[in-house]
Amino acid sequence: MSQLKVYHYPHPFELESGRILPSLDIAYHTWGTLTSGRDNCVWVAHALTANSDVSDWWPHTIEAGRFLDPAKAFVVCANILGSCYGTTGPMSINPASGEPWYDTFPRLTMRDVVHAHRLLADHLGIGRIYALVGSSVGGFQALEWAVQEPHRFDRLVLVATDAKASPWAIAVDETQRMAIKADSTWGEHHADAAARGLAAARAIGMLTYRGPEGYNISQQDPHCDNDTIPAVHRACTYQQHQGDKLVRRFDAYSYVTILDTFDTHDVGRGRGGLDNALACLSMPTVVVGITTDIIFTVAEMKALTARIPGAIYHHIDSPLGHDGFLVEYDQLNSILYNFLWQQ
Repeated sequence: MSQLKVYHYPHPFELESGRILPSLDIAYHTWGTLTSGRDNCVWVAHALTANSDVSDWWPHTIEAGRFLDPAKAFVVCANILGSCYGTTGPMSINPASGEPWYDTFPRLTMRDVVHAHRLLADHLGIGRIYALVGSSVGGFQALEWAVQEPHRFDRLVLVATDAKASPWAIAVDETQRMAIKADSTWGEHHADAAARGLAAARAIGMLTYRGPEGYNISQQDPHCDNDTIPAVHRACTYQQHQGDKLVRRFDAYSYVTILDTFDTHDVGRGRGGLDNALACLSMPTVVVGITTDIIFTVAEMKALTARIPGAIYHHIDSPLGHDGFLVEYDQLNSILYNFLWQQ
């Protein structure tokens, strides 16, 4: 069982926008033991609303015989900048006001998130990283970091992600922001502001995480008389449940902050385009797609693979859409364990 740790960076933290956070807290978890040669670190970058406890949100990964086996790897995962699980974000105290930042928290970019990761890695004394693993938005972080410091990583794992936020993905994010900001309590300075909007936004997001095949398999109404109209559809209660579940653990301001950060992702920006930026990635790289993912399609994942020198492509066969990387852990492990530990 890993315990939450917090690294306090007591210096001003300049954002890509030029705005400055007076200091920075970075929440993180570790598993396993760093070797004397400091050569077995596997850094995991987490997805949208996850936290730094990988065992909490990525089932059957930090276990014996799995690709994040703590007997082999010193696993590190940091909560991302702008989140609400211990790293500085909208719910943190703004020292200028003595109250949480709420909607006054500065806009972030994916490069700001990676800057914080780099600070933590340096604090932990981890120069060389054996493998950088990123899934979904975690893959955004992994690609940006790998492009910034290609010689820091021995291997790169990219699961259901891309080198640039697509117009489709940005449109989904904007639809969720519209739902949140349509809540009349958006802008109020308390932790529960725009809670109904946040629930609706999560329900919108779930449609893209699971897709039609996933819903049609898992959310059929219970069998009943063909002449009877169900009083409540199972798909409706599922959407409500997913919205309520996120509201219990997250807040609207952090959610909007992360969506905004997501949309800035483009490793080619200021680097001569995607092909030029990705050409520096000479480390062994595996890209994993999911057959029914409608956020990062198989075609997009294969195109990403083609842009990274020497990268190899695998896919998870799953009807559960983007969430397949969380659910199909046996398939994922068979791909990643071999890539990381049996070469």
